[in-house]
Amino acid sequence: MSSLDQLPPLRDVVAKHGLDPKKSLGQNFLFDLNLTGKIARAAGPLKGVTVVEVGPGPGGLTRALLQEGAAHVIAVERDERCLAALAEIAEACPGRLTIVQGDATTTDLGALVAKHNSEKEPSAEGQSSNLPARIVANLPYNVGTVLLTQWLESDAWPPWFDRLTLMFQREVAERIVATPEQRADYGRLAILCGWRTQARILFDVPASAFTPPPKVTSSVVELVPRGTPLPCDRRALSQIAQAAFGQRRKMLRQSLKGLGKDPLALLDAAGLEPTRRAEEIDVAGFVRLAQALSS
Repeated sequence: MSSLDQLPPLRDVVAKHGLDPKKSLGQNFLFDLNLTGKIARAAGPLKGVTVVEVGPGPGGLTRALLQEGAAHVIAVERDERCLAALAEIAEACPGRLTIVQGDATTTDLGALVAKHNSEKEPSAEGQSSNLPARIVANLPYNVGTVLLTQWLESDAWPPWFDRLTLMFQREVAERIVATPEQRADYGRLAILCGWRTQARILFDVPASAFTPPPKVTSSVVELVPRGTPLPCDRRALSQIAQAAFGQRRKMLRQSLKGLGKDPLALLDAAGLEPTRRAEEIDVAGFVRLAQALSS
């Protein structure tokens, strides 16, 4: 039996430290160890991997990630009430858990990973090897989309992570993986995710699995970065998508008028018909529009 197995049940930890979930922080805790283990395994083999976890709360998923073999977990937690509970996990697995108090929306997670790698013992050859890194998290509902957008709009690509395994509300998950065939869900978020990653929904998590139970079903989503996305300026792509979907029921010749360039010229350069609507254009089409806007 490992030291992690000897830790008290999560419900006891929450009671001990007075960790009533805060709605203002988007907190919904997972106590089911089978479920947290399933999420950790969904992140792929973790041996030799540095995992960044956002919003660990009392540490249910944190425990699972460590038990599944993660070489190191960097847990970023905004709620200072949770730090003592996480410290107990760190004590049970010395040297494998770093706890960072802070707001993930303003924290440079890549820099935390780089700092951790620089502080590791050098290899037998005298080199400080960089472990693969990935993000695995039950994201707070109120910042999930903001965080994902920040990570995918990074200037550096390929990014510092090799995979994202994240939990969202089901409706957000459907927007992430949507294509023109799912017009109601297809939008700027789907364009960004489809451009730079291969995204898929892995499985759903019922509301009853959480404390307190949210009013919606949740879904675990996997996003694997594309090594070579179609070339375009990310700012131009975001600008094009925002304009097009901001008036999604209008034809592109109308919805793109606010971009400061002749929309007919943009559409002609991208090989798109002016009478098409945003929800009918695939990711490659939006990339061509972004290229035309930047040229």
